Amino acid sequence: MELINLYDYEAAARERLPQQAWDYYSSGAHDEITLRENHAAFDRITLRYRVLRDVSTLDTSTTLLGHALSMPVLIAPTAFQRMAHPDGEVATCRAAGAAGTIMVLSTLSNTSMEQVTAAASGPVWFQLYVYRDRDVSTEIVRRAEAAGCTAIVVTVDAPVLGVRERDVRNSFQLPEGLSVENLLPAGKAALPHGAGESGLAQYAASMFDPSLSWSDLEWLSGLTSLPVLIKGIAHPDDARLAVEHGAAGIVVSNHGGRQLDTSPATIDVLPDIVTAVRESEHPDTPILLDGGIRRGTDIVKAIALGADAVCIGRPVLWGLAVDGAGGVTSVLDILRGELETAMALCGCPSVSEIRQMGTELVGRSSA
Repeated sequence: MELINLYDYEAAARERLPQQAWDYYSSGAHDEITLRENHAAFDRITLRYRVLRDVSTLDTSTTLLGHALSMPVLIAPTAFQRMAHPDGEVATCRAAGAAGTIMVLSTLSNTSMEQVTAAASGPVWFQLYVYRDRDVSTEIVRRAEAAGCTAIVVTVDAPVLGVRERDVRNSFQLPEGLSVENLLPAGKAALPHGAGESGLAQYAASMFDPSLSWSDLEWLSGLTSLPVLIKGIAHPDDARLAVEHGAAGIVVSNHGGRQLDTSPATIDVLPDIVTAVRESEHPDTPILLDGGIRRGTDIVKAIALGADAVCIGRPVLWGLAVDGAGGVTSVLDILRGELETAMALCGCPSVSEIRQMGTELVGRSSA
């Protein structure tokens, strides 16, 4: 069957992936309500399109923190990509570069940051979990900067790991030969083993720092000259605090529904967060959104509601599982094509036109 949308890639990936890998990638926390809501919320938003606006030429390009992007779509950080394909993060990085966008590399990658950036033809940002051992975190940040990463994205919504029951049932472990490669020099690359427990949950409980607070942002910013973005914002007050504490950007995210179940969908909290940032002392702070992006129309809705760009996670893994770098490239191409169609049918020949129309472009379904 020809794979023509992201759902097709998801179905094809499910056929190819071992059950434990599929469950790890696809699952959410507890009852997976937020996981489902992240996309269902997009379906409740309608597009109030305009006509006769000359869409003979379409421009999906945008800029973000000085980077020229071919479209407002970044690759979100996802862990353990070599479970999906032997080339893992290197394949994803190559696809991102070919597509003219940014890859955000996870701390928990199966490939070292140095290997990934060596294969890069475009920008790579580094996602950071702050470890209890601050010396480890300091060294990771300095390595990321030395490797050529151009921003640090600090995940702040995981003081403890959400309970992903599929992983608990599977006693999740990395397959033989895979580890947390970025932590090899620190001796923290292996997941603990424990029957009836998720190895990642045990790892996070022992390694990640639950004491992280707003006061630590100054420490983080002092480690590097790179811009530091905050990922995991879902409340407007936290958005204000992030800006006040010098965040170079905000990622509106609920961790793909993998942390606090029944937290709201990211697209539903986006408008209030946008208002909070735009009314702050730094109103131009970039706002990104992840969670539930599956169609080009979703991208239009997010931009219209104030996001500067969106990030995709699981669909990248589906493409990777199907055909390595080629599969990720196809996923990005599909989204680009759908974005162009949605823009044309909305009467928006450019991303800036979507922003100008703003909330006039979106409505709410009565369903």
